[in-house]
Amino acid sequence: MTVRLTLLCASTWDATRDAVFGEGALNELALLEAGAARAVLPPYSPAVRAPSVRCAQIAEALGLETAVEPALRDLDHGDWGGRTVAEVVADDPYGFHAWLTDPDAAPHGGESVRALCRRTANWLRSMEPGTGHALVIAGQTAVRALLLQALGVPARAFWHLDVPALSTVSLTPSSDCGTTRLDRGLYGLHYVRDGHPVTDAIARAS
Repeated sequence: MTVRLTLLCASTWDATRDAVFGEGALNELALLEAGAARAVLPPYSPAVRAPSVRCAQIAEALGLETAVEPALRDLDHGDWGGRTVAEVVADDPYGFHAWLTDPDAAPHGGESVRALCRRTANWLRSMEPGTGHALVIAGQTAVRALLLQALGVPARAFWHLDVPALSTVSLTPSSDCGTTRLDRGLYGLHYVRDGHPVTDAIARAS
């Protein structure tokens, strides 16, 4: 049986507030949007999610029973957890710049982008052949890392991949050759290079 994954990107933060690193609950609007997302999801079984509050809320809004997968957790932001982007930029502008440009940098003392990509790639390679079509609910950074694996692009491209909240995309991992194929994009997922979307890298929503 072919393994196929549909990734559902959890909302990242409340758009009415400054972006905060780390964990945080969704607001009422985001929960309503999450519930509506069920209409565009293909048939699947099983369903797994990252161990965050946001992913748990989305699973509940969709009425799903999900297995928790620790390997799908978001990037560990270390000392930046709970702080706003504005606070971090004001306090450590050089560290913040390094974090956005060097995939091996971890100025917050947490996890580097490359380490996140390695962790999620290992999880993809561990998928059992009989898994079938699974729904995966994960945060933005974990979804970005999984898509880099599918696109076959290096970790330094991490911040060039735009993954909107509640966007979905389907992947087919291959245990035979250790690769992952990107099947289709739904809900406006796109790759950005030099400020412009690369439409042949990820298909737009139909």
